[in-house]
Amino acid sequence: MSTSEFLWAYLWVVLLLTLAVSLYGIIARPNMLKKIISLTILGDVVNVMVVFIGYRFTYPVAPPILPSLSKESLSQFVNTAVDPLPQALVITAVVIGMAVNMLLAVLTIQLYRLYGTLDVREIAKRGGEE
Repeated sequence: MSTSEFLWAYLWVVLLLTLAVSLYGIIARPNMLKKIISLTILGDVVNVMVVFIGYRFTYPVAPPILPSLSKESLSQFVNTAVDPLPQALVITAVVIGMAVNMLLAVLTIQLYRLYGTLDVREIAKRGGEE
């Protein structure tokens, strides 16, 4: 295994572990604020995974700019260029994720004002009281 393959494998393992921790935070933690933080981490991990997929597991990689219109440069471009579509999608996902996080933060603040707690179990017990 070469050094670059080891680093790619290491990055994927770290991303998968971070994904598992964020899923644990969303599912198992009762505090709404911790759920929002976990959801933000999950979104960031998925965005990084999508950018990594754009690299198509090739090395070395080059920016998606065609230097000239010769056959050799076109062949090299096809073999080494990074796919720019995942990066464009991630930029859109970052903006949408920020808007969703702000909406969740506002809803969490409103829940705290109504119930005086951020624990979802406590809020579920009091459901419909106020």
